[in-house]
Amino acid sequence: QVQLVESGGGLVQPGGSLRLSCAASGSIYNIALMGWYRQAPGKQREWVATVTRASRQNYADAVKGRLTISSDNGQNTVYLQMNSLKPEDTAVYYCCAETVDGTYVRGYWGQGTQDTVSS
Repeated sequence: QVQLVESGGGLVQPGGSLRLSCAASGSIYNIALMGWYRQAPGKQREWVATVTRASRQNYADAVKGRLTISSDNGQNTVYLQMNSLKPEDTAVYYCCAETVDGTYVRGYWGQGTQDTVSS
């Protein structure tokens, strides 16, 4: 069992920055991957970025060059540094984690944190 708690959301001007954090607790030793999804008003949830335990990073095309995902060595905390934010980045951002126990893969979600980019 893994619990995820996001923080760091808020209101910023276009072009501004936010740094999101996600703290994992519970059976964090089995976490193989952590990442971020987002859901804008009226839209489906979409993938933003992921980072593996080996620190391999992947990004959605819409955020490449502007957002950076990272984690600590123990994979108990994942971050999303968000720069050059655009109004279309406005969404609820959800932290996610994937655990692997043998061949069994399970996903977990945080409660989400609201990011609003507006002038």
